[in-house]
Amino acid sequence: MEKILKPKITFKFWLRNLLWRHLIGLFVVVFSIFPLLWVASAAFDEVGQLSTQTLIPKFRGLENFRMLFSNPNNPFTTWIRNSLVVASVAAILQILIGASAAYALSRYRFKGRKVMLSSIVLVQMFPQLLAATSIYLMINTFGKSFAFLGPGHQIPLILIFTGSALGINTWMLKGFFDTVPTEIDEAARVDGAGHFIIFIGIILPLVIPVLVVNFVLSFISLLNEYLITSVILGLGGKSATVAVGLQQFIIGQYGKNWGPFAAGALIATIPVLLLFIFLQKWLVSGLVSGSTKG
Repeated sequence: MEKILKPKITFKFWLRNLLWRHLIGLFVVVFSIFPLLWVASAAFDEVGQLSTQTLIPKFRGLENFRMLFSNPNNPFTTWIRNSLVVASVAAILQILIGASAAYALSRYRFKGRKVMLSSIVLVQMFPQLLAATSIYLMINTFGKSFAFLGPGHQIPLILIFTGSALGINTWMLKGFFDTVPTEIDEAARVDGAGHFIIFIGIILPLVIPVLVVNFVLSFISLLNEYLITSVILGLGGKSATVAVGLQQFIIGQYGKNWGPFAAGALIATIPVLLLFIFLQKWLVSGLVSGSTKG
């Protein structure tokens, strides 16, 4: 058997055909990592002035981190905990409800199904900013009868977040459920399994990577959400999330503490990094799932 020799890549061939790919990749990496490096530089710069900020600060130290954790008026650890609780619970509810709705839309044919699918996409076309005023008025009305559903509490915020991206999650998950053969459902019914057992015990385990991808995307989006959070929880206090709470360092009229703000932003990236590290296996397989049908 003759050996198949791979063509030798010469420098001229690489320069003409492959160099542009490497340059584009390098540009994307630098463009993506530069803001993070700048935030890290500001976090360790004890001067705390963006006008004189350099990539490698002259006066380096941990003073900004000490200010971040030592000020009782700005409880950063509480903000982090609030953000993780709100984002995690809302993202899990989005996945559970969205997966249930997507499975029903994928497997069953009923009157009004196409209208429901079109409505899901139509609702997502309107920005959340348009609903900020009406959301606050609704929450304020609920708070008069039930205090835990009023402004300043996390429960209404979780409920709002749960419904905010439920439509797009349902639409995306339906596409992945469509790739799961219906013969699996039929075989399970022959063995006596009901709809709930088929959904929980058979279908969901097959689409776990896709659920993980949707969870991570929802978690990151909710962790960084500012507008609706500031409307419901206010701009400070112990009930605030980290995205809203950090604004306390830079909203002063005569002084802006960019150092603690950057330090808090840098720490806030740690949960997301850990999430990507621990869920990397499912993320990779989930991102390529649904690219082929069958």
